[in-house]
Amino acid sequence: MNYDRTTFAPLSHTHEADRGELRFHWCAPLDSGQQKATEKYRVGELDFDGMVSFVQEADALGVDSLLMGIADYMPDPLPMIGALVRETENVTFILAYRPGLLSPTLFTQVVNTISWMSNGRISLNLVAGISPAEQAGYGDFVAHDGRYARTQEFLEICHRFWRGEKPLTYEGDHYVIKEAALGLGYKDGGRPEIYLSGASGVAQETAAMFGDCWLRYGDTPEGMGAAARPVLDKGIRVGTRMHVLARETREQALTDLAAMQENPDEAHKAWVAEVVAASDSEAVKTSFRLAEQADGDWLSPMIYSGFVPYRGGPALCVVGSYQEVADYLYQYKAHGVSEFIFSGWPTRDEMRIFYTHVLPLIREHERRLA
Repeated sequence: MNYDRTTFAPLSHTHEADRGELRFHWCAPLDSGQQKATEKYRVGELDFDGMVSFVQEADALGVDSLLMGIADYMPDPLPMIGALVRETENVTFILAYRPGLLSPTLFTQVVNTISWMSNGRISLNLVAGISPAEQAGYGDFVAHDGRYARTQEFLEICHRFWRGEKPLTYEGDHYVIKEAALGLGYKDGGRPEIYLSGASGVAQETAAMFGDCWLRYGDTPEGMGAAARPVLDKGIRVGTRMHVLARETREQALTDLAAMQENPDEAHKAWVAEVVAASDSEAVKTSFRLAEQADGDWLSPMIYSGFVPYRGGPALCVVGSYQEVADYLYQYKAHGVSEFIFSGWPTRDEMRIFYTHVLPLIREHERRLA
């Protein structure tokens, strides 16, 4: 399929990227946050008061956007976003969702509704799925490339709704819609920003066709640049999902890194290995291959890979002093990366450290070069 991007509804907002600045997002925790990189996920509970407090601090710190992830062991992000937008004023929520769980008509209707509740503070991270076993639990048995073909149909329909087309009729391999007409459009006639995740060729193709930013798990600046070239050549922004551990000195960062490795939960590590073995996601496999190839758990002098077996693909971690981390992250810009979604341990503490100590150094560097 070959769709014309010029027919998509334009975005109605301006971001740091438009000014040549790097954008920094954060990943909201399952509840109020894990304490260590090597402990098991907290499942079977939701500290929603803790989540409200977390997002309010993110709002006060000036966090661009908060990623609200999706997985069968996590609370569903949709109802949480609907509540959290009323507890915040400026931060945007990136809704991670999987085409196939909701019809594109209902999904667009929900997103449009949240756009009015939040004054447009919602973006989308469309994830085709990382595990046939997990997808099967939702009654979805479509294979990897078929899930991306479905995602393309899903997004074509969403874009047509956001262009104001109604009634909308669509006949595809995965969706058939007859005379659909949504009464509530997206706030101010725009549409949400769209992040497309994945490391495969078809993921990049889908991002180039329907997205604003291609998002991939971390790598070195050079590795990200090489992988991103096909989408950069098509004018699509590139972002990466990583962890960060920044301290006043490198010695303190390495000390805290070592503390993360004390008394690791080996049962959790085994569970992650089972999940990875069942995955058909190229993004997940790529992250584990990078970790396996790392020299003594260091992919580079600044990227630690030893937590990947406990935390999966996003757990490549940039480690160093405030200045070292700021300088290293700025290297990604030369290789086409303009956005980052970070996490940390504990994630709330690390978010506070990053936005108060590291980000000002990056902005100062950008001002000097402006």
